[in-house]
Amino acid sequence: MDQKQKTVALLSIPVLVASLGYFVDIYDLLLFSIIRVDSLKSLGLSKLAIDTDGKAIISFQMFGLLLGGIVWGMLGDKKGRLSVLFGSIILYSLANIANGLVQSVHQYSMCRFVAGIGLAGELGAGITLVSELIPKEKRGIATSIVAGIGLTGAILAFFIKQAFDWRICYFIGGGLGLLLLLLRISVFESGMFQDVKQTKVKRGDFSMFFTNGRRFRKYMLSILIGLPTWYVIGILITFSKEFGEQFGIKEPIDSGKAVMLAYVAISIGDLLIGLISQALRSRKKALYIYYAITIVSLVLYFRQYNGTANGMYGICMLMGFGTGFWAIFITMAAEHFGTNLRATAATTVPNMVRGSLPLVIILFNSLKPGYGYINAAAITGVVVMAISTAAIFFTEETFDKDLNFVEE
Repeated sequence: MDQKQKTVALLSIPVLVASLGYFVDIYDLLLFSIIRVDSLKSLGLSKLAIDTDGKAIISFQMFGLLLGGIVWGMLGDKKGRLSVLFGSIILYSLANIANGLVQSVHQYSMCRFVAGIGLAGELGAGITLVSELIPKEKRGIATSIVAGIGLTGAILAFFIKQAFDWRICYFIGGGLGLLLLLLRISVFESGMFQDVKQTKVKRGDFSMFFTNGRRFRKYMLSILIGLPTWYVIGILITFSKEFGEQFGIKEPIDSGKAVMLAYVAISIGDLLIGLISQALRSRKKALYIYYAITIVSLVLYFRQYNGTANGMYGICMLMGFGTGFWAIFITMAAEHFGTNLRATAATTVPNMVRGSLPLVIILFNSLKPGYGYINAAAITGVVVMAISTAAIFFTEETFDKDLNFVEE
């Protein structure tokens, strides 16, 4: 394939549709973080309950993502990538419409759980499809385009929140998902999957990750690499209002604005990491650079005593840029495994990371009584970064890997 054909491939219908799909996915995924305070206030919760119940609700959403990742991933390898894209969109769209009608924290939690199950399938199936349809020389750039465009869904969510009541925000998210179904009709199935479908090889068997030592190692390292993303987004940025108060920042922090600005930077970071990986001809070297940026931003975050709101927003953007490696991280998960397990890997790995957020929150909460709010969060960050840095070191390089193989 010549250079012109490769460029056309990057602008193809599958890349465009996967990008728009992830755009809607991120809008719905981050909406709670953006409207958390307003929505829970309207349900009559106290300031303390907004913090504690807010953590519980986002944990329910993440558990849904964890469960959904396994279900959709297996379906993606058994029934095809497109079946996952259609099914997941219908589920999370209806769940978000229902979310706009909730009257209690329990109902809110259940809607976020179901929405989480639905949201789990979108990105993994999209990245798998694009990875298998795009030439290997441009694979990293194509998946970065998907993530870079998709992540701007958080920006739309913030501006929609500024213009509409929080319930309308959920209705809009559900409506966008249903509109997306019309675009999906124009996408065709992966040729690699169609070929494997004709064979007798096992497809979408989740247990295969645990029955082979080498496969298990690759799978666990793939998950651990992504831990910093949801530590940063799920704790430091989502609860930036509470952290701002702890730091003694006089101006109130708008957590929704912090999420939006962080995702502006994440989107830029995700677009650039594909180019950096391409230039270095290495996924791992690009990740080391982004981890270094993340560590610097975390140091700055925890040195904000008596700082300013604008300073907090600026640091949230830097943390966002540093954790803008979501595209490459999921692309690596897809590249590690054969066609008969690829959708399962690419869908479960990011959702295992999202699903790990409740565990990170448990660690954070367990440290608070002895170390205080800020120190507990900082110690949690040290643990997360140490584990993830070690995972990058031990994982295999996947740049330029031929994906036309199966797992026996």
